[in-house]
Formats: sequence, structure tokens, C-alpha cells
Amino acid sequence: MDWQPVRGSDVTLSEQLVGWVQQALRVRYRGGSRLPSVRRMAQSAGVSTHTVVAAYDRLMALGLVESRPGAGFFVRVRAPRRLRSESLRTDSEAPRKIDVNWMLNSFMGQSDSPGIPAQWLDNDMVLAAVRQVSRTAGSALLGYGHSHGYRPLRQHIAGQLEDYGIQADADTQLLLCSGATHALDLLLRHWLRPGDSVVVEDPAWYLLFARLAVVDVRVLSVPRRVDGPDVAVLEQLAREHRPRLVILNTVVHNPTGFGLSPAVAHAILTLAQTWDFHIIEDDTYSELHAHPPCRLAQLDQLNRVTLVGGYSKVLAAGLRLAYMAASPALLQALVNLKMLAGLTTPELSERVTHRLLVDGPYRKHLDRLRRHADGARQRTLERLAQLGLWPDAPPQAGMFVWIDTGVDTEELVRALGRPGHLVVPGALFSPEQQPSTYMRINVAVGHDDAFWQALASCLSHVRQVQD
Repeated sequence: MDWQPVRGSDVTLSEQLVGWVQQALRVRYRGGSRLPSVRRMAQSAGVSTHTVVAAYDRLMALGLVESRPGAGFFVRVRAPRRLRSESLRTDSEAPRKIDVNWMLNSFMGQSDSPGIPAQWLDNDMVLAAVRQVSRTAGSALLGYGHSHGYRPLRQHIAGQLEDYGIQADADTQLLLCSGATHALDLLLRHWLRPGDSVVVEDPAWYLLFARLAVVDVRVLSVPRRVDGPDVAVLEQLAREHRPRLVILNTVVHNPTGFGLSPAVAHAILTLAQTWDFHIIEDDTYSELHAHPPCRLAQLDQLNRVTLVGGYSKVLAAGLRLAYMAASPALLQALVNLKMLAGLTTPELSERVTHRLLVDGPYRKHLDRLRRHADGARQRTLERLAQLGLWPDAPPQAGMFVWIDTGVDTEELVRALGRPGHLVVPGALFSPEQQPSTYMRINVAVGHDDAFWQALASCLSHVRQVQD
């Protein structure tokens, strides 16, 4: 019996005991071995029996220990694991054609998200908020929560939107969702029926195209310019096809990093009124822009525009939290869909996010993120220029650079062999999914000398092959 608890540590005594037993399983205990009884362990270490019970319960939940009534706790005997052939294929191995499903699987379960690197985020700040919520929430977390989401968070969001010039009532015009994809799913379910026409930007977020394919609608594309979508093309599409929905990413556009000018915004809203279509405004990455020039929701005041925003990108992807701001009648329909699809969203994430926004050093954290992104983006542009590559226009903010490489970027990504979220072939960002010479680069590689050496070599190789 050699476990000695460390008093005053940030790690609880029960967590310390769990770690000690896990280590002992490798060098001391074999399958079927009996662990010390709860009373004996508690007396030996000078802790309460409650501490030992909590640790043993945790070990049982991990599948490492089992309880035998009347006999005590024993190391669980595990059957030999059989190696399945599919486990031999790694996530980094690309299929014959790089598609959305491969892209999603290439980063799910990894430490980094497709956007902001984990090392830029503030783990301690998030954990402090989790601990604070766990101490103060009490039994509130045992229920379903509110259909619209945690009300104090909605009230805070309403205040932030008011600072942006957008009036949204916390009780009738705001709905919390489990991430932007959840919000988008609810909106597509509400607005679209098979055979409807919907307009998207080209390029645009690749997951959007896969989601629209499930709805079975006609997807029309409008070219994305530096100041917004091409208004002339949008007007032609609206006149000829009468789309029911237009989906736009206005602030810190993914993948280009472009924004929206007031003139283009006014023209889009005029077309929406003339041709009777609704607009979904994707505001996902806007927190990375210190002074966004323009939002459609600000000019429209949530009449024909639904705004989708959130904080998970800049706090922690695992929080899975986004919001929708919409007209009262539309929002009630979306609440009904949300309840039918999955009842409510997890209040724990909503409370943690609220704590971070209200009490945590969120503004300082956001300023640091912007400085990281701005510096890395500038470095990325400099390294691209050294390779003779320049974007059509420099991105205004955000984590991405959209660059024309002059070669088929699917072949370039294959040659690089990099994780899919750092470099993404341009074909994925177009609804037609045709081969493209464009590529999205995550600026997190800005200071990675090995990446730039590899990119230079692979560019040369692919050019020779394609010539």
C-alpha cells in the first residue's frame, strides 16, 4: 500500500487515487487481482471512505475495475483485442477523391480544430468556468433546461447584438443551438422542400453543400467577390429561378476572409424584397474581426435575415454552442423544430459559455487571438509571396488564406500529406466540386518552416507532372 495523497493539489484526492491505480495496473495488479478494500485503502492513505468509493466508482466507469458483491473490488479481466482490418487505415490516408466525409473524419478526435489551433486557446480559462458552474448550478443541471436555451446567456447575446446595431429580444428572437451546423440544419428543415432552389456563394463552406444534398434541392451559386456576392449574378438567379433561400457568409468569409460592403448589402436586401427570398447570414468567424464593416442583419433588423453566430470557435469547439437571431414568428417555428429533433440543448455548455463571456477575461482572450491570427496571416502571405503566389485580394481577418496555386490542389494536398484541416483543396468549396487550382490554407502554418519547404517541393513536383 504505497499511495500517498498530495494535499492542496489542484487534482482532487479521488482523481489522484484513480491515477495511482491506473499506474499500478501496469506494474502491480493483473486481471482478476483484488484491490484493497475501501476501508483499508482509506485508513492507509489517511483519506475518507467517500474519497475511495468515488475513485473506485470512476475506475468501474472506465471499465478497469469490477465490483463483486460481498467480495470487494477486482481488476477486470479483459479479453484479447482482435485487430480489425479497417483499423489499419489511418485518418490521414485520403480516398481516391477527397470529399467532405474524409475532411470531417480527418480532424474529428484530433487535438486541433479546423480553425484556431488549440495552443492559441485558453484552457485554464475554460476549466475555471467549468469549475465555477459546477459549484453554483446546483440541481438546475438535472432538468431539461429551457427550450430557447439558458436565458442569462440569451440576454447577454441580445446586449452584444444591440452593440452591433441589431435589435433582438432575448425571449422571442434568440435561440441557442448545439453549434452552427445544428442551427443551419434547423433552418434548412424549415425553409426548404425537395425541388426548391437555394443560392450559395462560390466559394463557400464545404459542409453546407453536403447538407443541402441531403435536402435534395437545386443549388445555384453566385461568385464571391472582395466586397460580397456578385450582385448582378444574384439578381439574374433570383429573376430566373425564384430561390426560396440565399445563404451568405458576410463577415470573415470562409474560405476567403473577405467582408461585405454597405453598397452590396443594400443591393442584396433590395433583391430579397423584390424577389421574395429569405437570407441566412453566417456570422461564425466574426469574433476574429475587431471592427466588422457591415452585417445584413443590422440593415434588415431580422425581417428577411436570420443571423447565425456563436462563440465555440474562439473558446472551445467542444462547447458546441451557437445562436440564431430571427423574427419572432420564424423563431417560434424553429423552436418547435428544435424540440422535435432533440428537445433542448445542454445547459451545462450554455452556463459555461455565459460564465466565460460575463465573468472571464474574454475580451483580453479575444484580443490575443486576433493578434495571433493577424501575425500568422501576415507571415503566411509573406511565405506565399516567396513562392510567387498572391491572393486575389488579402483577407480582412480570420484564420484562412484563399490562394490560386496554378495546379490541381487535390493532387497538391495529396503530395503534401498534411492533416486535412490545414490545407484544403478548392474543389470542396464549390457546389460543383470540380477540380480547382485554389486552396484554403490555415494560417496556423505561418511559422512552420517544414510546411513551407514541403509546399515548395510539392508545388514543383505537381507542376512537372501536370505539365
